[in-house]
Amino acid sequence: MTMRWLVLLVAISASASSAQVVRIWPHAAPGSERWTQHEVTERSARYGTVEFDVTTPTLTAFLPNHARATGTAVIIAPGGSFRGVTVGVEGEDVARWFQQHGIAAFVLKYRVLDYHAPGNASLPIDSAAQYAIADGVQALRVVRRHAAEWAIDANRIGFVGFSAGGMLASRVLLQPEPRDRPDFAVLVYGAPFGAMPDIPPGLPPVLMLWAQDDHVAAPAMQRFSAALRSAGEPAQQKVFDRGGHGFGLRHQGTSSDGWIDVAYDWLRDRGLLSGHGDRGARR
Repeated sequence: MTMRWLVLLVAISASASSAQVVRIWPHAAPGSERWTQHEVTERSARYGTVEFDVTTPTLTAFLPNHARATGTAVIIAPGGSFRGVTVGVEGEDVARWFQQHGIAAFVLKYRVLDYHAPGNASLPIDSAAQYAIADGVQALRVVRRHAAEWAIDANRIGFVGFSAGGMLASRVLLQPEPRDRPDFAVLVYGAPFGAMPDIPPGLPPVLMLWAQDDHVAAPAMQRFSAALRSAGEPAQQKVFDRGGHGFGLRHQGTSSDGWIDVAYDWLRDRGLLSGHGDRGARR
């Protein structure tokens, strides 16, 4: 590890009130060293900030006030169809909510392909996702490695994934080596969208959330839920009657608006919020 990378990592712990950014790989991310696209940031009325052509994956840290900290952390993987990363409504907005409720949150900006390059637009989703999944595994390693510095319990680090980010989170969850899996996972309208991967034994707790009228993700969520159940690794699930796809933290006046409260209660019921900051955290 270079001294520069170490300084960047340690800098995150310096401020709990402001978000700070760290590169997750000490050098160029493996497999994309020759990518030539330049990252572009755009604003969307629906999704807020969206990053395109990402070549340098990062974590943006939102650390809670010490008095409220529970010791639990989540790595948040926004969606974007592996063509962009919706770091606004499915990333930073969600991270701030967790931060305010005593949970350390890290928004993962993962690599996405340059879809203007010949052949990339027609790639199957499993091929398009491979770099993002590698970034998810690496992000988990980085947060675990620095858990003590960030006042995090190394055994309470989970993934929260949305849409394509839910596919990313599910594939990190299913890593062959248990040490590369999160301690829990919350999949929000996102699961394996391509071929169903093997389901290893001994998975951590999983919560799956989606809306019945989500014609993009509902079939994949149902398939993955059935695969987990068949493998003896059932996930808890909550299906909202309305909400569509991509609701994030947007208030729509539908039942899906309460998804984050469902997730919070699920974490609490599993003893994942038993730190001193859990007392009255939602009041």
